Amino acid sequence: MPVEFDPLALENQLCFPLYAASKELTRRYKPFLDPLGLTYTQYVTMMALWEQDHVPVKDLGKRLYLDSATLTPLLKRLESRGYVQRQRSQVDERSVIISLTDEGRALHDRAIDVPRCVGDCVNMAPEDALKLKQLLEDLLAKLA
Repeated sequence: MPVEFDPLALENQLCFPLYAASKELTRRYKPFLDPLGLTYTQYVTMMALWEQDHVPVKDLGKRLYLDSATLTPLLKRLESRGYVQRQRSQVDERSVIISLTDEGRALHDRAIDVPRCVGDCVNMAPEDALKLKQLLEDLLAKLA
């Protein structure tokens, strides 16, 4: 007798391995981010700012898939550490612009080895990692 497909079985869910892998991969960052005084979410925020500085909070949130309730306290903590500054836009007072400070730009050089160190922990062939990244980017685009 054939086994019936159970739509509620954990093993049949796409979301669960994505969730578990994301949680485990994020956990691998901790020993490399702790010396920098950053959480994983603060780290990806800094990476986005190292790529594009002087960005509205709204645009930063969109890029990072973070709502303002998550992003605002995170940016306040980064500001208290001296990595970023928040300023009202001179063009639109409703908009807050996030800019790196000199200390925030200098943090880039201290963080330069983090991706390699985490990659070493993952032990995945580079071509498999690229395929997985592309599949996940495609999934994000379809969900957007």
